[in-house]
Amino acid sequence: MGGDWLQDIEALETISQDEQTRALFLRMAALQRSGGISSFLIELDRDPEVDDEVKGPIAEIARDTDFLLAVEEYCLKTNRLH
Repeated sequence: MGGDWLQDIEALETISQDEQTRALFLRMAALQRSGGISSFLIELDRDPEVDDEVKGPIAEIARDTDFLLAVEEYCLKTNRLH
């Protein structure tokens, strides 16, 4: 029992529980919906305050529309329950 879906739920729950992380992911989801994610990626790449080790994973997540929309839906649904 378990499997990938359990890991996915755990990842979504971890994201939803941290206020700053949740805000970042929801902002990226909104940018993805509005077509503004490319501007975010350009700014991320130019930002000297963000480590290169962090930029790569954030950029990868920002490009994953399905994951961002799943995070958004999970956060919205669990927010109603809390």
